[in-house]
Amino acid sequence: MMLLKIYSRTYQWIMKNTAHLLNWQPPAVINCVGCIEKLAPKLNENNIKKVLIVTDEGIVRAGLLKRMLNSLNEENIIYFIYKGTAANPTSKNIAEAVQVYKEQNCEGIIGFGGGSAIDCAKGTGIAAVKNTSDLRRFKGVLKVRKDLPYFAAVPTTAGTGSEATIAAVITDHDTDEKYAVIDTKLMPNAAVLDPELLLGLPKDMTAYSGMDALTHAVEAYINRSNTKQTKMLSEEAVELIYKNLYQSYTDGQDIKARTNMQRASYFAGKAFTRAYVGNVHAMGHALGAKYNLQHGQTVAKILPYILEEYGETVHDKLAHLGDIANVTDEKDSNAVKAEKFINSIKELNNKMDIGENFPELRHRDINDLADSAYSEANPLYPVPVIFTKADFIRMYKKLMSV
Repeated sequence: MMLLKIYSRTYQWIMKNTAHLLNWQPPAVINCVGCIEKLAPKLNENNIKKVLIVTDEGIVRAGLLKRMLNSLNEENIIYFIYKGTAANPTSKNIAEAVQVYKEQNCEGIIGFGGGSAIDCAKGTGIAAVKNTSDLRRFKGVLKVRKDLPYFAAVPTTAGTGSEATIAAVITDHDTDEKYAVIDTKLMPNAAVLDPELLLGLPKDMTAYSGMDALTHAVEAYINRSNTKQTKMLSEEAVELIYKNLYQSYTDGQDIKARTNMQRASYFAGKAFTRAYVGNVHAMGHALGAKYNLQHGQTVAKILPYILEEYGETVHDKLAHLGDIANVTDEKDSNAVKAEKFINSIKELNNKMDIGENFPELRHRDINDLADSAYSEANPLYPVPVIFTKADFIRMYKKLMSV
């Protein structure tokens, strides 16, 4: 354990103190009601005349592409649509999408949908410039090292923050391994935040994606590689989520609540792309890949368990987040404030029917899940408490249905 801790903390210190050498240029943000129609002129400005749209069947059936397609036609931009993205995007999806990109000689990519579609679009961009659909070569940090084609992200959920991050999470089609590719080259050139695209989002997806954003903000905030800026972004995201998530859940047509949740997702995405996520996501990715679970639902259930496990190492930070979320009393100690904040997360999960355990989870799978979570978390994630494989096994057992 001591060697693991020394190695991990040294690695994390190096990553934090060399991060300023990288290009963190954020995307050009187009943010207003109805602003999806402004993307086509933006593409024209950048001399993009032929694009691949990476999305999924649900988006196409819901008609969410219509306004964008009309504006692309008006700007004489030729488009092709790949709609096969799975809930957890796979290497097979990327191979299919990049085939269309190459056959049609596209010049840019639009990721249109939830985090899955945007991550699939990022993977397609990597495959296009690297001339391979085997993205396992780029698993980990800073292995892409080549500019992607012009890439615009259009989120239709408020949670993943993928439109503001340098990461893509891919599931290997053959092995079901879920892994992250992290490189500043994956930062989108443009992000379109149009809250009208969220108005038809179902209640369950509103809840899952919103709790995903909260998990991003909290993990970034308590991690040891946060900065003054990432702390401010996390605080802003937490405040917006506590004021708007449940309202978005109960009234999906509330454009103000949808707008604020979209902002929260973007802020949380910006925060964790510098400060990283942590053990919650490591466990969630393993579970999601094994049982094909929705990512936001998965991390929402895991988050309070991990925060409780961290104990007093995070009390001060969680106390401050509890104050921001307005779930504490002035007279409370930091330990009590932290407990109230954790309980407020559980209450949100319960109010939105997310649940707290995993009926799918089987004893026979826990060892492999722990291996996967351990490999993802260490040494990369600068978490408050480094988990051994035994710690991950213990935490997975807590998540089993009784």
